[in-house]
Amino acid sequence: MLITVFGANGYQAKLVLGELSRHDVDLRLVGRNAERVDAAAAAVGIVGADRRVATAEDHTALVAALAGSDVVINCAGPFTGSGEAVVRAAIDVGAHYLDTSGEQLYLKSIFDTFAGAAEHAGVTVLPSANDGCVPTDLLAQLLAEQAGPFAEITISHVITGGGGPSRGSLRSVLATIDAMSMGGLAYDNGHWRTGLPARRSTVTLPDGRSVDVAGLPLCEVITIPRHVQVGYVEGVVEASLKAALGRPIPTELIQNLPEGPTELDRNRQRFTYVLDAVDPEGKPTRGVIQGTDTYGTTAVVAVEAARRLAAGESKPGVLAPAQAFDATGFLEALSHHGLSWTIDTDMA
Repeated sequence: MLITVFGANGYQAKLVLGELSRHDVDLRLVGRNAERVDAAAAAVGIVGADRRVATAEDHTALVAALAGSDVVINCAGPFTGSGEAVVRAAIDVGAHYLDTSGEQLYLKSIFDTFAGAAEHAGVTVLPSANDGCVPTDLLAQLLAEQAGPFAEITISHVITGGGGPSRGSLRSVLATIDAMSMGGLAYDNGHWRTGLPARRSTVTLPDGRSVDVAGLPLCEVITIPRHVQVGYVEGVVEASLKAALGRPIPTELIQNLPEGPTELDRNRQRFTYVLDAVDPEGKPTRGVIQGTDTYGTTAVVAVEAARRLAAGESKPGVLAPAQAFDATGFLEALSHHGLSWTIDTDMA
């Protein structure tokens, strides 16, 4: 089983490589700079791993670098503008593909552009294999099996602690600032619409705290309607976080910041992702996911997904997580890494 990590020298990529090194898989690292790729391999302690140099802009070199891979994990953000080239190269070499993107419009473009090509090539493409999209999408499937169909679903992300974002995350914010400002897409009875005001302005967390929220382009808005019968889906985050993201750090300053949060900061972080669903009769159902360390959880999610894809667990095409994997089985695997999930179908 050969798993190739593209953009291998980045902050998130090194966490993915560290997680992969704990499994019995062959590794290949691909990046645009040989010295940085070598440094990443040394930092993770996998100096014997195969290493290649290629950029997303050079299709011929990229195809050569990815050839022979069972799965390609793309960690080279921002994905907007470059991710499609890596998807295309993975399909051309017959490799399954996933990435760690959190960029909503990029995710939608992969569904719109590559569904036919991936199915024809017999490979699975799974964009946005991260801490939020995969667990929340899987939990939405379980909610639907117990209480669907739904009139609407609101997805809320609330994160506390964790230090500052990585440089890659900050660059992704810059690349998608227009979508951030508009609140992202909402799913509205068969259509994705932009500029709609969020229907929910507060969310009550499991501990009883009420948090002000505002619309933000969450990836689950794109994936959930592909397998859950629902009329309306929106994504929200803390209003304070949206306000902070609306004041992005200039490109020239990002490089001078730390590569990403320290391990101590990541271990102190807590995240809560809430799915509030209402059926056509107005009966509410809630699913809750909680965990620590968004970057570390993303690494675990990406590796678990890659190993399952390599084992042939999913059908070909561009898929939402719940279309690719057994929801309960995948969530149970994540529970061994500090992630918990609950469903309440009997809300007052």
